[in-house]
Amino acid sequence: MMGGLFLSLHFSFWISSLKFTSVASSVVLVTTNPVFIGIFSYFFLREKQPRELVFGIILSFLGSFILAIGDSGIQGLTIKNSSYLIGDLLAVSGAVMASGYLIIGSMLRKDIDILPYTSLVYTFSALLLLITSVCLRIPFAGYSPTSYMYLLLLAIIPQLIGHTAFNWALKHLRTNMVAITILGEPIGASILAYLIFRESIKPIQSVGITLIFFAIFISSKKGKRPSLSKS
Repeated sequence: MMGGLFLSLHFSFWISSLKFTSVASSVVLVTTNPVFIGIFSYFFLREKQPRELVFGIILSFLGSFILAIGDSGIQGLTIKNSSYLIGDLLAVSGAVMASGYLIIGSMLRKDIDILPYTSLVYTFSALLLLITSVCLRIPFAGYSPTSYMYLLLLAIIPQLIGHTAFNWALKHLRTNMVAITILGEPIGASILAYLIFRESIKPIQSVGITLIFFAIFISSKKGKRPSLSKS
């Protein structure tokens, strides 16, 4: 149930962030969960982080910080675009919630098979989001057929295929390695945002994204759990 709660909060914060900031920055910032998972894993899972993972966490945090500065246009102590900063903060909040989701998944996947686990977590998350939408009086009808098609694709590809793959990997890889691998999402998101919305990437954003991908490469060398389960 807690996994479903964190997943629903992750979606709520992240999707809301897209109203205020760019797609590229939102996706990069929402996947900064290695920073938070590194902390949570140490305290809750008692996982000692190899130097490569720690260095990857530092690089991903630095890259995300540079991205946020590039978005909000901070000059001196003045923020030129506060709405972008709000979107970035929402995306980071989504990252914190995703970290809780992955930590809980890492603990439970040791004893629960992938299908029972994902069925429970996804169902509970969907129910929470449904109840929240009803309480906020968000309409479910009146959208274009194209919108419903995209909603269906979101459910099938990123959720059923993408999230299930991550949950499967939690049984075989360190939690932080799974989180750092998720940082690869901004590549596809940035390309699609450019093709569909014509969103350009600033030079300073490119620096932040590059640092994050270095974090993936460095951390991948020490991503496996100390002892793997046979199943």
